[in-house]
Parts: sequence; C-alpha cells; structure tokens
Amino acid sequence: MPSNALLHRLGLPAPLLLGYAGVLLFMIGDGVESNYLSPFLEGEGFTPGHVAMTISTYGVFVAVGSWLAGALSALLGPRRVMLYGAITWIGPELLLLAWAIPSGSATLVTVFYGVRGIGYPFFAYAFLVWITQATPDHQRGTSVGWFWFVFGAGLPTLGSLVASATIPVVGEFGTFWISTALVALGALTALAGVRDLTHAGPAPQDERRSPLRELARGITILRLPRVAVGAFVRLVNTAPNFALFVVAPVYFTRTIGFSQHTYLLLVTCVYTANVFANLAFGIIGDRLGWRRTVTWFGCVLCAAGLLLLYYVPQLTGPNFCITLLCWGVFGIGLAGFVPLTALMPGLVRPADSANALAVYSLAAGLSAFVGPALVGLLGGAAHMTALIWTFVALYLVAAALSLALDSPTDPVHHRSPRPAEAEPAH
Repeated sequence: MPSNALLHRLGLPAPLLLGYAGVLLFMIGDGVESNYLSPFLEGEGFTPGHVAMTISTYGVFVAVGSWLAGALSALLGPRRVMLYGAITWIGPELLLLAWAIPSGSATLVTVFYGVRGIGYPFFAYAFLVWITQATPDHQRGTSVGWFWFVFGAGLPTLGSLVASATIPVVGEFGTFWISTALVALGALTALAGVRDLTHAGPAPQDERRSPLRELARGITILRLPRVAVGAFVRLVNTAPNFALFVVAPVYFTRTIGFSQHTYLLLVTCVYTANVFANLAFGIIGDRLGWRRTVTWFGCVLCAAGLLLLYYVPQLTGPNFCITLLCWGVFGIGLAGFVPLTALMPGLVRPADSANALAVYSLAAGLSAFVGPALVGLLGGAAHMTALIWTFVALYLVAAALSLALDSPTDPVHHRSPRPAEAEPAH
C-alpha cells in the first residue's frame, strides 16, 4: 500500500484509495458490453427499433440515476447510495440474463436493462461526491482527474479489452456473466475497503430543508445561469461519445471495413489514451485553470477530433494506425472536460455544492440519452455526416458558453474560495 505522503503528492485522498479501485472494477464490468450490445441483441432476433428503444430507455434511467446520485448523497451519504447502486445494477442484470434475453421478450429486455441504468450512476457519481467533499480546493482537480482516470479505464477501455478477450472463449452471452462478476467485485472492494467515515454520511445542512425540498433543489438550482451553462457543457461533453457507442460498431465494421476484433482493439487503444489524458488534464487544470482547460482542450479539441475521425478514414480505409490517431484526438479531447467537475461546486455557495454536482451528474446521465436519441432522430449510421456536424456544432457552442464559467475557486485566480453566486430569492 503506498504511503499517505506519496498518495498526497499524487493527488489521491488516502482514505478513499480502495474506493478508486472499486470504481475501476465496477466500471470495467459495466463497460464490457458497451461495444457489442447492439449487434448482440440484433443477432438474438431483436429488431433495430427494439434495440434503439432499449438503449434510449437505459439512457433515461441513467439520467435519473445521475441526478439522484448527487441529491441523495447529500441526504443519505455517498456510501449508502453506492450500495443502492450496486444492488440496482446486479439485480436487474441477473433477471436480464436469466429471464429476459432467453425469453425473447423485447419488453422484458427493455425494462430490466433500462432499470439497470440507475446502477452505475449511483455507484460512481456518489463516490465522486465523496471525493469532492474529502478533497481540498487546491487538489480537487487532480483528485477528480483520478476519478475520471479509473472511470474511463473501465468504461469502455478495459471493458472492451475484456470483451475482445473473452468473447472468443466463452461467447458473447458468457461475457455478460463475467461482467456481472466484475461489478460485484468492484462493489465489494469499495464498500468494504473505504474507511473514511467523516464524509461517508449525509452532508451537514445549514438550512434544515425537507428531503423533498432538498431533492428539488437539485433541479431548481439550474435557475443560476452559470450552473445551467455548466450543465449544458457537461451534457455536450459525452453525448457524441454515447452516440458513437451506437453507430460506430456498425459504421467502422460495415462501412470502413474493420473486423469486430480489430474494432474492439481500436476502441481499447483510443480510450486508453483517454484514461491517461483524464489524469493529465486534472493536473493541467490545477495549473492552467479549470475553465481554460475545458474551453480549449475540451470543447475545441473534441470538435476537431470528430471531423478527423469521420473524414480521414473515408480516405484511408481500414487503416488501424491512422484511424487510431484521428480517434485519439477526440478521445483526448473528452478528457479536457475533467476540470469541469472541480469547477461546478465553485459556481454556487458551499451549502449547495452537492446540488451543483447533482446537476452536473444529471447532465452526464442525460448525455447517455441525448446521444443515442440524436442518432435515432438523424437516421443512424446511414446519416453519419449529419450526426458528425451536429455534434461539432454543439461543441463549438459549448466552447463559447464556457467562457462564462468563471469561479473564484479556479486556480487561475490564486485566491481563497468564497461564495460565487448569491442564493436566489425565494
């Protein structure tokens, strides 16, 4: 076990170390299916329309779970919410594998897979709240960078690698069971291993709001303009990424010409770069400034990366190295948004920091719905040009709006934090 001094220098809160490990294992399990679920369900006899409905329903539950993760963490404490997340993931997954898929019922598949969407946001984003509560301002960018490091290492990076290794051995269906075991192991590691009791329970409340009012505050706080802008920027961050999970397996195998195995290896390599970039941009944000990093290394770089990813492989064909470089620009750009996690709590008064993170998590979850929904709205892989240019436009709009995300806790100001925006009148 590394010493506390070393962990402090690395920006890792020592009491939460096994929590990071647990999130890594949990997200590996969650990410196993990310790049073969759609073709698998179609191969089982489900229509493309049913598959799209299932994934969209999943996205809705992810969005709800993402919002509730932050709000409930303030009310119940992050540890309890993480436990509920593990139960909500594993239970529906067992029903999905043992009953829904073998029965051939599109309704059951949609219900169980959809409900399972609450699981990973509860588990992962509750731990993110735990991190922001346990980490001082000057180190927060690096600490959340480590969170996104382990999150991205699992979904989809190492998850796709596990899939590419196990599908030839145990098949696609057997690989689902392996993913379930990984999720259970990750939950056990985090819940049994984290010993920080100071921040494990409900956050202290300066105002004794009722539980319903506290949950509502996780939405009404969007009345603050900068919070709304931050939520929009977070939504734009990963919506194209979730869209690619739907169309990229079809586009790159059937249109560009990659084999499934090569495509999964390509995804693994791209998101390996993203994983290390998550950590790097957490550190860079603590030095260059959180808002600057989000604007230039997040929004602008992602817009450029999408254009490269779409147009260059059309010219070069299934060239692994060239496609990897192009997709890598986009993957690294996704990591440029990491400091937004540290930025959001500084946009509100300290008592509302958990609610700001609830809105942040809601936007993150909505991106899992908005991305696939836009795929369906714009016609799927057959209309990739419209999809790509839509997402490029969204990134450029987000870049312009992000200029308003100025927080006194941003390291670029080199001053002590203070409340950034007054409470609106009730």
